[in-house]
Amino acid sequence: MALKAWKLAPGSLKVMYISSFFMNLGFYALIPYLTLHLTGDFFWTLALTGVLLGVRQISQQGLTFIGGLVADRFGCKETLVLGVGVRAAGFMSFAFCSEVWHFFAAAIVSGLGGALFEPSYQAAFARLTPEEHRKTLFSFKNIVSNLGMVSSTIVGSVLSSIDFFYLSVASGSIYVLIGGLIAWGLPRLEVDFARNSVFKDIQLILKDGPFVAYTLILIGYYYLFMQLFLTLPQLAEEVAGDKSGVAYVYGAISLSVILFQLPITAKLQNVQNRFWLIGLGTLVMGVGLFSFLFAFNLIALLAGSVVFAFGTMIAGPLLMDVVPMFAPPRQLASYYGFNGYSLAVGGALSTIAGGWLYDLGVAKGWPGLPWLVCLGVALAAALGLFLLKDSRNRFQTKPQS
Repeated sequence: MALKAWKLAPGSLKVMYISSFFMNLGFYALIPYLTLHLTGDFFWTLALTGVLLGVRQISQQGLTFIGGLVADRFGCKETLVLGVGVRAAGFMSFAFCSEVWHFFAAAIVSGLGGALFEPSYQAAFARLTPEEHRKTLFSFKNIVSNLGMVSSTIVGSVLSSIDFFYLSVASGSIYVLIGGLIAWGLPRLEVDFARNSVFKDIQLILKDGPFVAYTLILIGYYYLFMQLFLTLPQLAEEVAGDKSGVAYVYGAISLSVILFQLPITAKLQNVQNRFWLIGLGTLVMGVGLFSFLFAFNLIALLAGSVVFAFGTMIAGPLLMDVVPMFAPPRQLASYYGFNGYSLAVGGALSTIAGGWLYDLGVAKGWPGLPWLVCLGVALAAALGLFLLKDSRNRFQTKPQS
């Protein structure tokens, strides 16, 4: 099925898939091990480490709307290349950090790069995807992303065991290669550029009640998802006894997605209400995280990780595919950018509150506290998605190729 999806993709979309693979390889190779680097080598508390990751998250997703506006006006390809270049500089600079403010400066620069390339990447992918194969090709994107993630476990574990310096430089270099690939292989997208003022665009989006509600509800989804980068690596290292636990967890999640993503998508393709499916996936993710309350050994930890992965397989491919249902074609990148606020807020809460809850649970003898909160967040977000209604679908058009 994966081979069929690859054959269905036009050449320009294949460039996007390859870029997605390397983006996830570079990101997942660095960020989880950055957490362990700070808590292990610099003796940071998990709460302070969470604040750093939250700042990176806010500097990225908090500005993706601006990145989307830039892409809508100056072109997705151009904004993509600029963004991955800035991300490369940010990741490489982690290699030279020694003071707390150094790490925060590097985190902000790397986040700004993501703010530029993320909405333009999502918009370009949506425009280049043939309408008749959208579900399959969006699901295959999730598989490719997880191939990058599972590959990152090898790169991250090997280089971090040598020296974090080499891991940081290698991760940044990957983004340099991505910029070259996009500049060489992606055609310049001919789009109907937005002619409204920036304030007019913002006003139009804020008046789109169901879309704003959808963005707010997704804060809960991303609170759960971003546990991957702080509390989960910390738990994995504690359960396994060393950093190899991170590789085991990420490997279990990624391999599950690689093996089961397309079959799950095929099973669920006749369910018309995508909000319900995203809600179901969010709930399953919450159950997987809650099970870490009982993760007293590596097998239990991996079992919970697989449950979590199945939740992402149900919800993940639909998150971004839903956005074009709301957005006018000329504002697609802006809508993706605004939707990024859900990741900005949810991710920042996840790392900041998650780190604090983890430390508090250890101090008070309540180690299950962060996972109990995750279950509550999952229930609230799933309920919101089950109740969300929007039947307009008024801007669904065939993407440009």
